[in-house]
Amino acid sequence: MEVSTPARIAVYDDAAAAPRVVMVEPKDVRSFLEEITATVNRLSHEQGGTIPFMVIREIVENFIHAYFKAPTITILDGGNTIRFSDQGPGIKQKDLALEYGTSSATEEMKHYIRGVGSGLPYAQQYMVDKGGSLDIEDNLGGGTVVTISTHPREDPSAPQAPMAGAYGQPYQQQWPQQPQPLGQAYGQQWPAQPWQQPYGQQTLAGTPQQQTGWQQSQPYGLPWQQQAPAGMPTQQQPWQQAAPMGQPAPQQPYTPMAGMPAAAPQLNERSQAILGFLSAHELCGPTDLANALGGSNATWSRALQDLAGQGVVIKDSQKYRLTSYGQSLIG
Repeated sequence: MEVSTPARIAVYDDAAAAPRVVMVEPKDVRSFLEEITATVNRLSHEQGGTIPFMVIREIVENFIHAYFKAPTITILDGGNTIRFSDQGPGIKQKDLALEYGTSSATEEMKHYIRGVGSGLPYAQQYMVDKGGSLDIEDNLGGGTVVTISTHPREDPSAPQAPMAGAYGQPYQQQWPQQPQPLGQAYGQQWPAQPWQQPYGQQTLAGTPQQQTGWQQSQPYGLPWQQQAPAGMPTQQQPWQQAAPMGQPAPQQPYTPMAGMPAAAPQLNERSQAILGFLSAHELCGPTDLANALGGSNATWSRALQDLAGQGVVIKDSQKYRLTSYGQSLIG
């Protein structure tokens, strides 16, 4: 097996500018793979990336399955997203390629790589366990694109968690307009605003109210702040408890109560299988579910993230356990 074309490494130092391109010239197979790995590792870490050398090497070695046709590596996102593409024969069964023990390595290829079907599954499991992702796609005109990132994969088919935050993180719910006053966040003391009044307490007629710019376009009182009709019981949240007369209402940072979902959970067949597994085991991760129930780690990882977004499970170290709400679902 020979290498006839160079590998191109594109480094995006600035998203608004063209990348700088580093070439790795052809040489013998083993030296070629080692130099690509070392160069990508160095350039990504110079950008501030944290993807380890071992994961990069496992993806680079897959260029041998493409017979080194147009190997291209793209370093994005400050080194925390790396894309490997080629124009080889491609991967038809992408899910199977992420299962341990599946390989298309020939005897000739096994002179340079292990060829036991461990590279992509190992890299994917490592990235997912660290909160990141690995994706396999078809390249334009043929070939394969493998993308590894320290950010979790966004699954458009999964039910959306409420108000997903930066980088698509679905685990920390962000409730409607913060009850935490601006004064606490920035060390300033502001005049009392409508949300700081005890529930149901009315502002005295004629008292001027100071409004910040983002409040002026809204009607007085947000939906949960308006007074309930006479005789109807109300449920007060911790930040709504009335303070003694003459004293300001206590201000608390607004955080969702642990284990409480924003809506009734959406449990598909895979979600129910996870609940069944956790009814007999205290903790589980994608690998545990894949070993016990079949399927790929990536599929179970997305299912666990979906349940976490609904408040059914919560991540404990590198695995998940049921919340009190999740325990109530299995009786």
